[in-house]
Amino acid sequence: MTRLLSCIVCTLLLFSSCYKEVGVPVSIDFTYKLKDEHVTVPAYADIMNRTTGATSFKWTFEGGEPEVSSYQNPGTIVFRTAGKHKITLEAWNEDERQTKTIEIQLDSSVNILFDTTILINHYSPVEVAIKNNTIGASTYNWTFEGGNPATFSGAQPPNVTFTTPGEHAVTLSVSNGGQQFVLTKKITVLPALVNGFDMQAAFKDDDGEAPLTLQLQSKAGYYITQQWRSDGGQLQSDTASSNSLFFPDPGTYHITLKVANGKETKEETKEIVVKPNSGLRTLRDVKFGIAANKDYGQFYSILHRTMYTQTDDIATVGKEIDLGFFGLSQTFTVNKFISPDSSAKGYPFKTIPGATYTRYFNSQENCGCGVTVSNADFDNLTNSQWLRQLRLPAGVNESTAFDQTLVPRIVPFETADGRRGLIKIRQFVSNGQLSYILTDIKVEKFKDE
Repeated sequence: MTRLLSCIVCTLLLFSSCYKEVGVPVSIDFTYKLKDEHVTVPAYADIMNRTTGATSFKWTFEGGEPEVSSYQNPGTIVFRTAGKHKITLEAWNEDERQTKTIEIQLDSSVNILFDTTILINHYSPVEVAIKNNTIGASTYNWTFEGGNPATFSGAQPPNVTFTTPGEHAVTLSVSNGGQQFVLTKKITVLPALVNGFDMQAAFKDDDGEAPLTLQLQSKAGYYITQQWRSDGGQLQSDTASSNSLFFPDPGTYHITLKVANGKETKEETKEIVVKPNSGLRTLRDVKFGIAANKDYGQFYSILHRTMYTQTDDIATVGKEIDLGFFGLSQTFTVNKFISPDSSAKGYPFKTIPGATYTRYFNSQENCGCGVTVSNADFDNLTNSQWLRQLRLPAGVNESTAFDQTLVPRIVPFETADGRRGLIKIRQFVSNGQLSYILTDIKVEKFKDE
């Protein structure tokens, strides 16, 4: 019995020493995810360990921060240099050890930047120099909206020319092999240089006779400098856009406007003929209404060449009214030119403030004063010399009325300041309350005309 028990014990001890327990196998696996999926350095890689069966871990991050780790989950690793980086995991337990390596390709960081320089100025055509300051890119593609050239591939483009006015986009698209980066800048193009000007005689000089003041107005645009010049006369300014030019004497003159914008220069020249001073002012198609006519008016200012009605405000211009007319009705049986200072004396008109005295020969055929001015005299009158010889005795025929039987009718007159003139009644127009007489007037100019 003792021998049997001893054999059993020995057998059990032998079995125990030979037995070896089977361990848990190691299955190694891991992956990573780049923050925002950016493969451009600095890149942030979140490491996800999927290994099973291991109790110990050793990470190696080539070029990473940190470079090594013994944590099961090392978290986020930062890579700051472009290129290939190996991530290696060694995982094991008491019985097994495994290794896995993943390679990650990272691109260089890109700082996209370029400068544009306008050569000379923004007036069309605009030449633009471009300097590429981009860092980290491997390919470059340029587009120039409305430019010449329109596109370019390469790091440094040539100068680009824009001719169409407005805003134009300059766009650079670059890549580092993995990502695209785009930058756009705007170029403003101003229109090309234009030149031109208008000229018009001043109101009192619209007959084109000396002395004459000419109003000048520049129509030039997109210039830096402009300059007027004339081969005669006196310029108010040689640079102002709104300008005037005074000609004291008759003659043929040339006026030039020169403009420049740093790229081109343009000149425009116009000619003006200043006629000798006839001393005579001719006014055509002047309509005097009958007393009831509120449209055409009854009182006329030669200075302003304006007809005033009974209802107009003439407080400030009353002293400059020269002629008045009274027409009784559309039948024109009683008509006469009246002195402005007599407007309210027996006539249905209001008093004219500051009114002056004008004399007339309303009815030459009934005058008996030895002065007769014919229709031919009126038509042949081209200067004031003949008018200066005309004398109108005070009080003669001023109250005499006339009818419409004589057409044309010539009515001589003399204003308070001694200017003599002729009124030619061309037509009596009967139209109810809108009836009027149609006249032409020739009168001596004012002393300063």
